[in-house]
Amino acid sequence: MLAYARRLLPVLAWARRHRAFAVTLTIAAALRVVTMLGYPPARLYWYDSFTYLHNAVHLRPEQGFHPIGYPLLLRALLPFHSVEVVVAAQHAMGLATGVVVYTALRRGGLPGWAAVAASAPVLFDASFLRLEHAVLSDSLFILLVVAATALLVRRPVPSARAAAAAGLLLAGAALTRTVALPLILLAVLVLAVRRVPWRRLAVLALSGLLPVAAYAGWYAGVHGRFAIGGGDGVALWARTMTFADCAVVRPPPDLAPLCPNGTVLDAAGEYAWARESSLNRLPGGHAALNDRARAFALRAIAAQPLDYLRDVARDTALAFPWTPVAHPARVVPAFGFAVGTWSLPADQPLVEQVRREYDPGLTGMRAVRPYADLLVAYQYPAYLRGPLLAAVLLMGAVGAVRRPRTAALPWAVAVTLLVAPVAVLDFDHRYVLPVVPVACLAAGLGLRGATARDLAPGT
Repeated sequence: MLAYARRLLPVLAWARRHRAFAVTLTIAAALRVVTMLGYPPARLYWYDSFTYLHNAVHLRPEQGFHPIGYPLLLRALLPFHSVEVVVAAQHAMGLATGVVVYTALRRGGLPGWAAVAASAPVLFDASFLRLEHAVLSDSLFILLVVAATALLVRRPVPSARAAAAAGLLLAGAALTRTVALPLILLAVLVLAVRRVPWRRLAVLALSGLLPVAAYAGWYAGVHGRFAIGGGDGVALWARTMTFADCAVVRPPPDLAPLCPNGTVLDAAGEYAWARESSLNRLPGGHAALNDRARAFALRAIAAQPLDYLRDVARDTALAFPWTPVAHPARVVPAFGFAVGTWSLPADQPLVEQVRREYDPGLTGMRAVRPYADLLVAYQYPAYLRGPLLAAVLLMGAVGAVRRPRTAALPWAVAVTLLVAPVAVLDFDHRYVLPVVPVACLAAGLGLRGATARDLAPGT
């Protein structure tokens, strides 16, 4: 007992030094407890959640849109045979992300009150509570990206150990969601502009790319193709369906069947799944058609670059309205806490297999009052509105100009995370959430000098 108390002493000492943040973190943890009490056992999405859980039991590279990173986490939690344990771990990751943002800003010289404010969105926004409570890869992805970015801005010149750790974290992020793959090269480029010694750049690049290359080799051994996923071509093809004109693209005969067939949908991502879209009318499925879909998409973008950029800019701008826009119209863009029950899909063999192999007590999510009522009311004020996100990004941009050695990297990461999913598939409000903590980190680091001057005597 005494040894346990001694281990707690550093934690208590830290809490005394950072009292405001300790209180903030305690309240954020309480909100996550309320979320677990209000919506047991977890939010399960067909078909993503069940694919992840299946892949956790049968670890092998998947040909679709789900790399191995998140299934590895689920595999580590498999002995508990409970999706409630999974979302509890993800809620802890959400808290850890807030701690990383706060700690990085305090180390960067930001006053305590400002660091608390910068960490507040990831700790208190109801969208993060909902995301952490879903069996999806996003919470792990966000923590990995934020931790890697924080390591690289900890010092003007990262140590070799920090560069190696950041590279491994970014590799983990890329193997969780492939959209993080460009972040490895982006980090190397930004640090090169900062004139970081080439050995540190090499450590960062190798630690980031070697795990990805190893996984791609495993993927090639299973599927005969050096890649980390099998859906990139389909995703990019869907992106082009909002503007592609085959009279301009003039595809060869083998790609012509992928031209728009007159089907009009209200979001680019819908074309990847709609039965009536041209790709889904062809035999073979997504895996077999992925290379042809990519070839068509690249031809369409090369033939109509301005149309492509226009559609990417238009859909990226959906992040910034005050009232969230439903995109596509069938989804609930925000404020998803509600009172009700959500049944699991019926007559789906995959659901029964997951129940048998991962969680024997698996059921659909249900709302439990009064906890759910509290969250339903809480979610409306606790939401980072689009104009506020734009303001945070603008502050980060100013900071990147004023303090490029610290603020430029997190701001570049935030912008990449905002634009890249739209550029390769479509806009989704869920994909905006990883932008928030790194944008807050960039804004905080950029404002460090201004806050110090504001608080200086005689100013």
